[in-house]
Amino acid sequence: MAGVLLVTAAMVTATSLAQSVPVPKPAPKGRDAQSGGGGPAVTGATQTPPTPVIPDPRRNVPSSIFQTFDANQKAQAAKVSAYLSSLQTLVGNFVQVGPDGSKTQGDFYIQKPGKVRFEYDAPSPIDIVADGSSLVVRDRKLATQDVYPLSQTPLRFLLSDRIDLMKDTNVVNVSADDVFVSVTIEEKQALVGTSRLLLMFGAKDGQLKQWTVTDPQGYDTTIAVYNLDSSKKLDPGMFKIDFTNYGPAPG
Repeated sequence: MAGVLLVTAAMVTATSLAQSVPVPKPAPKGRDAQSGGGGPAVTGATQTPPTPVIPDPRRNVPSSIFQTFDANQKAQAAKVSAYLSSLQTLVGNFVQVGPDGSKTQGDFYIQKPGKVRFEYDAPSPIDIVADGSSLVVRDRKLATQDVYPLSQTPLRFLLSDRIDLMKDTNVVNVSADDVFVSVTIEEKQALVGTSRLLLMFGAKDGQLKQWTVTDPQGYDTTIAVYNLDSSKKLDPGMFKIDFTNYGPAPG
């Protein structure tokens, strides 16, 4: 899931987040980032949607233990941990690329700890909402939703109030170049298999740029985020899961 932000961050498709979140169909035209459109309020200049960096599907990230990382890798991981821990709210826009190459866009809202909302642009009817303990994938058109424990989705790393990557996750790779600092987290679940979360941050500004979730079957879902605002106050009601108007999905 979230993926996240969030999610994402979603951060956030069916095969990505514990094989649970469906990839919405691509919108017929690009998002107009300059129109108000009811999207999140942002500080500074409005950015145009970025082109997500799609990881090489042939990459082979070796499993390793953190003690083998050098001082620079540990320092980079510490900076990322400090940045993620410093965030309490985060609002922005996202571009999602699914395993089949389909592209969708929308807005996301994060309120730590544990709360996120992804709203996909029309014609997609999908919303993703986490209330701190559960995460739902909602279909507004069908008035149905699937419910999952937030603890079983990679989004929880982005939504943790405080996080120390060196202690709280299984980091298998840390790398940096002139553009990105990248951290890969691996999760092994007995019944599901191994999944990975690749977080990418700007090498110059240190801000979250995108994340890629690789599901146990090896399928990638990438979410790039932009127009980020960490100062906006959010309505807690945005993260309430509606069990009255939305029932469980059939089957």
